[in-house]
Amino acid sequence: MKVILRSTVDNLGRPGDVKDVKTGYARNYLLPRKLAEMATESSLKYWEKGKEKRATLVAAEVKSAKELTEKLAGVNLSFSVPASEEGKLFGSIGKADLLKSLKAAGYEVPKNSIHLETAIKTTGEHEVSLRLQPEVIAKVKVSVTTRE
Repeated sequence: MKVILRSTVDNLGRPGDVKDVKTGYARNYLLPRKLAEMATESSLKYWEKGKEKRATLVAAEVKSAKELTEKLAGVNLSFSVPASEEGKLFGSIGKADLLKSLKAAGYEVPKNSIHLETAIKTTGEHEVSLRLQPEVIAKVKVSVTTRE
């Protein structure tokens, strides 16, 4: 089934891209969430009109994301939290904590850009990836120490 993406979908594409997806994926996920619309002749013409404008906007977004990646290259976030003698945290450090710490350091990062498989639950050095754009990924070092 051919669809036109209305917004960015991870591992699929950006707005205006025409994609051929499985019928169930389109009917059950993309269309109900208004992430895509059916690719009809009229919708294809409509999306073709704004193609150049979208391309310039995407280029600007990618450029700003690359600039932010360069700024984030030297960032080291540090957390001091209660932990056991073995180094296991009594809580955990999740996406919200990382987002709050980045904001306090002066970096505005979108909430959904932090990719953390599981929350950080041990002391030591960790590396967290921030997916600012589909092709732009920044790495941030996180150091977790034991609070007395």
